[in-house]
Amino acid sequence: MLELIKKPNIAFMGKRYIAFVFSGILSIIGIIAIIQIATGKANLGIDFAGGTSVQLKFDKPVSLHDLRKGLEAGGLKDFDLQDLPTINKVLIRVKNIEHDLGKTSGAITGIITQKFPDNKYVIDSTTQIGPKVGGKLRADAAKAIAFAVVGILIYVAFRFQLNFGVGATIATFHDVLAVLGVFYIMGREINLILITALLTIAGYSLTDTVVVFDRIRENLKSRRRDTVEAVMNASINEVLSRTIITSLTVLLSSVALFLFGGEVIHDFALAMIMGVVIGTYSSIFIASPTVLLWGGKRPFAGK
Repeated sequence: MLELIKKPNIAFMGKRYIAFVFSGILSIIGIIAIIQIATGKANLGIDFAGGTSVQLKFDKPVSLHDLRKGLEAGGLKDFDLQDLPTINKVLIRVKNIEHDLGKTSGAITGIITQKFPDNKYVIDSTTQIGPKVGGKLRADAAKAIAFAVVGILIYVAFRFQLNFGVGATIATFHDVLAVLGVFYIMGREINLILITALLTIAGYSLTDTVVVFDRIRENLKSRRRDTVEAVMNASINEVLSRTIITSLTVLLSSVALFLFGGEVIHDFALAMIMGVVIGTYSSIFIASPTVLLWGGKRPFAGK
C-alpha cells in the first residue's frame, strides 16, 4: 500500500483542546446560520423561500450581462441567472414574490420580449413554489439531517459502543454545522442542493471516522498496557496515510466537478470540497478526542 508519510508519530490527542476551540467557533457560526434559515433571514433559494423558476431556450446566444441589465431595467428584482451556453438556455429564478406567483412568469417573458426582440425564445419549463411549501421544505430538510445524525449514533453505538457513537455523532454534526456556517458567511444560496451535499458529507465523514475507530478498537485489545490516549495516537498515525489518500481522491473528484461540472452542481461540488477537508479533520481531532473524554479509562478492555 502507498504510504504518503512513513511511520508518522504525531500526538493528535495533545492538540484536542485547540481543535475544540476552533471547532466550537465553526459550530457556533453553523448554529447562527440555522437560526437565520429558520427565520427566513438567510439567502434562501426558491426551494425554501418560495418564488418562480423559468427556463428559456433562445434561438441565438444571449449574454447574461445583457440579460441581467434588461431584466433590471424592466423592474425585476431579487433574481438569479444561470446559463447553459452550449444549448442557448437560461434559467431565471425569482425569489420572495409577494403577489400572485403566476404573474411572475408573464412579467419575465414580457420584459425579455421587449428588450430582446431579435432573439426569439421558447419557455422550456416553469416552476412555482409558494412560501408555505418553502417552509415545509425547510422543515423536511431539517428532519432529514436530524434523522441522519440519529441513525449514525445508533449504527456506531451498535457496532462499537455508545461512547464511540457519541463521538461519531458529534463529529458528523460538527461537519454539517461547519459547512452550513461557511456557506452562510459567504452569502451562498441555501437550497435543496446544499442539503443533498450535507447528507453526502455526513456519510463520508462517518466512513472516515469508522476506519479510525476500527483501528482504535483493534489496538485497545492488543495493547492493554498502554494508555487509551497513547493507543488512540498510535491508531490515528497508523491509518493516516490511508485517510489522506482517500480524502485526496474524493477531493480531486469534487474539484473536477467544481471546475468542469457546470453551474447546476457548482454549489454541491463546493460543499463537498469543504466537507471532505472538514470531515477528515473532524475524524482525527473531534471524533476520537470526544471518545477519549467520554469513554472512561479502557473502552473495550473487557472485550
